[in-house]
Amino acid sequence: MNKTSPWFHVGMIPFTLLYISPLIFVVGVSLRPFDDITMRGLAALPAALSFEGFRTAFDAGTRGALLNSALVTVVTVIFTLLLASMAAFALSRFRIPFRRSILLIMLAGNLLPPQILLIPVAKIAEGIGIYDSLLALIVVQIGFGLGFYTFVLHGFMRGIPREVFEAAVVDGAGAVRTYGQIVLPLCRPALAALGALATTWVFNDLIWAMTVLRTETKFPITAALLNLQGSFVSKWNVVAAGSILAAIPPAVVFFLFQKHFVSGLLVGANK
Repeated sequence: MNKTSPWFHVGMIPFTLLYISPLIFVVGVSLRPFDDITMRGLAALPAALSFEGFRTAFDAGTRGALLNSALVTVVTVIFTLLLASMAAFALSRFRIPFRRSILLIMLAGNLLPPQILLIPVAKIAEGIGIYDSLLALIVVQIGFGLGFYTFVLHGFMRGIPREVFEAAVVDGAGAVRTYGQIVLPLCRPALAALGALATTWVFNDLIWAMTVLRTETKFPITAALLNLQGSFVSKWNVVAAGSILAAIPPAVVFFLFQKHFVSGLLVGANK
């Protein structure tokens, strides 16, 4: 069946509804009053709508956790992509000894199961005096994301025609100017795609937050949701509202960068 045919879209409607049904269920529960859930059951259609669950979730610390997650995510994504693009530029354009081995070593760090690194990471954070701080979480996220992003950007930068760099040399551009005015604009689709992925990964991370943080006021939204679930274990509307609040920021970022994300994937496939 042709994908442009209207019958194709009609046939996909049941699959689409099946896919988004859990999200619809969570949104419905988050907008129901607690009394309505207790009297009519969790699976019943809402008899009334209320933002009680969202207000309770905000008052229970979700607001501060969202700000912590936003701060960690923004700083981590910016610095990780900046450092990764610099490393990828150097490894792809300069004759650095053992540059392929360096790239493979950086990538190998992402192949290790994070569970075996929890205790070493916590001890290192304690040793350098940043344990139980957002700085520790930012440093850990940058360290574990740098290798993968460098590997991806290295492939993009190697695909840039050599004539572009030769023209830059003729115009008198040095390495810094070539990197800032030529390479980064050409890698914008890749940077946007990696930025969307990094935002989702960092914002939704839980394991590293629980490893290097102990103070509840410093928790990101994922760790705060665990506390919320423990405090309001029977108030499903509050738990559902907190989950919706946690899902909104990465979803917004993904939709804003959707065009660049798809183009970045297509460029990578063509190369």
